[in-house]
Amino acid sequence: MMYNFEHSSDLDKTSLLEIIDKSQDLGEVLVRGSRNTLKVLDYNGLQLTIKSFKVPNLINKVVYKFFRKSKARRSFEHAKILLQKGINTPKPIAYFEELTFFGIRKSYYVSDYLNYDFSIREVFMDKNFPNRKEIIIQFTQFTFKLHEVGVEFLDHSPGNTLIKVNENGAYDFYLVDLNRMKFHSILTFKQRMKNFSRLSLEDDVLKHISSEYAKLNDVTFDKVYSSMSSFVNQFTSKNEFKKQLKNKLLFYRN
Repeated sequence: MMYNFEHSSDLDKTSLLEIIDKSQDLGEVLVRGSRNTLKVLDYNGLQLTIKSFKVPNLINKVVYKFFRKSKARRSFEHAKILLQKGINTPKPIAYFEELTFFGIRKSYYVSDYLNYDFSIREVFMDKNFPNRKEIIIQFTQFTFKLHEVGVEFLDHSPGNTLIKVNENGAYDFYLVDLNRMKFHSILTFKQRMKNFSRLSLEDDVLKHISSEYAKLNDVTFDKVYSSMSSFVNQFTSKNEFKKQLKNKLLFYRN
C-alpha cells in the first residue's frame, strides 16, 4: 500500500500509521454517518479526533489522486489557514491518504480533540437556552470576522460551529468540517448574506443576527434582513424539494 501524508506535529509516519490502525477498532465513536466516521482516540496521552472519509467512487478515486485535493487534505490545509487568520478550529495534526495504482482508497484527517460545551445548533433550537441572545450576537460577530478575513465557509451549518465557555465566562467559537471553503481578498455583500443560508434560521434568530450584522457592516437592518431571509428561504425550499423528490423515488423503487 502506498501512502501520502503531511503533519504539523512531532508525530512521524510510523506514529500516524499506528493512530490510523488503532482507530479502526479502538476509540469512542462521535459520529458514524453514511459518508464519514468521527472518532476520538487516546494516543500516548494525546486526545485526538480522527475523521475517516468514505471510500470515493471510481471516478473520484482518480480525481482525488491526480486532479483535486482529497477532503482530508483540504481539511488539514484549511485548518492551518484558519489559524493563521485568527479563526479558531481544533489544531490540525495530519492528513493521511491510502493510495492504490488507480487512485485514493481512503483518507483521514487527524486533529486535536476539542472538549466543547455545545454547538450553535442547540442555541438556535432552544428558545430557553441560557444567555441565548448574547450567544447569537457573539456568533454573528464571529461570522462577521470570518467574512472580514475573506473566509467563505461553504458548510456554515448549525452543527459545524462548536462553542466552548472560557474561564472568563465568554464564548469561544470553533469551526469544524472544513473541507469545503473558499478564500477571498474581499467578500461581496451577496456572498456574505448567502453564507447564512445553511443555518436554516427561525425568524427570531434571523432578526437578532440581521440586527447585529447590520451594525457591524454599517448597512440598514432592512437590507440585511431582506437579503438574508431570501437566501435562507431559497435554501430551505431547495432542500425540501430534494427530500420530496428522494421520497418519491424511493416509493416508486419499492
